[in-house]
Amino acid sequence: MRNPLAALSADDRALLRKRLRTPLLTFLALLALLAVNVTLGATLPFAQVWIVELLVVAVMVALILLVSMEVIHEPPLIRLFSALGFFWVVILVGMTLTDYLAR
Repeated sequence: MRNPLAALSADDRALLRKRLRTPLLTFLALLALLAVNVTLGATLPFAQVWIVELLVVAVMVALILLVSMEVIHEPPLIRLFSALGFFWVVILVGMTLTDYLAR
């Protein structure tokens, strides 16, 4: 089996490394934040741990929004509407949780 990277020139390999760096670092950061969230949920080190878990989730959402969806490179109007869309999802999830917790 041939190595497909062997056919690339040195410049192409450097460009590939440069382009894959951000998605790979984002993926590793999301995995680390997931590990933090699972660890906090499994151990429950203190009573108000849910606040820290929500902050971790907010950072994860921000990473996905800015890096994976590439909103950071969009015009301000697109950024505004993407933020409003995620805010609307937060409202819907909050209303659903309110319904479940009130029963």
